[in-house]
Amino acid sequence: METLRERKKQRTRDALVRSALELFTTQGYERTTVDEIAGAVEVSQRTFFRYFAGKEEVAFAVQEMTEAHFVAAVRARPAHEAPMEALRQAVLEGWEAIRETVESAVPVELYLRMYKTIESTPALLAAHLRRSAATEETIARLLAEREGVDVDTDPRPRLAVAVFGGVIRVTERQWSTGDDFSLLAMRQLTASYLDQVGSALIGNWRTT
Repeated sequence: METLRERKKQRTRDALVRSALELFTTQGYERTTVDEIAGAVEVSQRTFFRYFAGKEEVAFAVQEMTEAHFVAAVRARPAHEAPMEALRQAVLEGWEAIRETVESAVPVELYLRMYKTIESTPALLAAHLRRSAATEETIARLLAEREGVDVDTDPRPRLAVAVFGGVIRVTERQWSTGDDFSLLAMRQLTASYLDQVGSALIGNWRTT
């Protein structure tokens, strides 16, 4: 059972995340200082660093939670599913659980605003791509283990994850510049783009 001390620590951590994301999305990532984030929660800079190594870590705290949930969802997919289908179902069937994961820390609306901030902030976008590459490697190794192949000699796990990751990047970019700024719109766009992977890769695009 979670102790009172553990609950208090979690509340402080969540408050720091929410404070950071509010500041990043309203005044900009580069212009926000650790002191401002800590001050908004009425804690010291020293307390902030007990929870996070710096601004980048707190900026991606909620995404880290959702990525961990996705990795767990892939691991739990039925063994009979082909790798790409397992990835697809993990993200689409787990969408509601991902929303609940986000809401346990910050409002979904704030999480979605942070997505746009990441896309429009070079330092955050670079960090996002770097972190995504690390997650993709984790998933590639998970797929290799699941399929009984060697990830270092069989290119298929990394190729499948690269294709899937590319679809997610296209989805993020299109969604962040679109008119419908909702989690449902992101899910629908994700499903639509995943459905087009086969024809995009091996189909004939010409209409005449």
